Amino acid sequence: MIEPHLLKFDSFDELEKGLLTSTQMAEKLPFLVKRVFWVQNVNPDKTRGSHAGYKTEEILIAIQGNVTVQIQTLTRRKSEFILHQPNHGLYIPPKCWRTLSFSEDAILLCLASTDY
Repeated sequence: MIEPHLLKFDSFDELEKGLLTSTQMAEKLPFLVKRVFWVQNVNPDKTRGSHAGYKTEEILIAIQGNVTVQIQTLTRRKSEFILHQPNHGLYIPPKCWRTLSFSEDAILLCLASTDY
């Protein structure tokens, strides 16, 4: 079984134009993206997620702020990732339980392998 892990995306920094981050080519992603959504304005006292996708694979990217992701795999292995760099994404395979905590200013982008 594939474990949750971080992916690093290509970033291009132009001194006066800013930073552009991209996956560049679809083959750099572990699945075909069928849905894109983002989550923002989450109360820092609340959590989101608290579920596992049966078939869905996801990549989570903190576009702004910090998002802490606690994961438990089918083998009961627990791990925690703190997302805070927009050029890193967390790959979550199917059947992994996840709970997400957000900083006040956090915006989380999700790339998913299935439609809702």
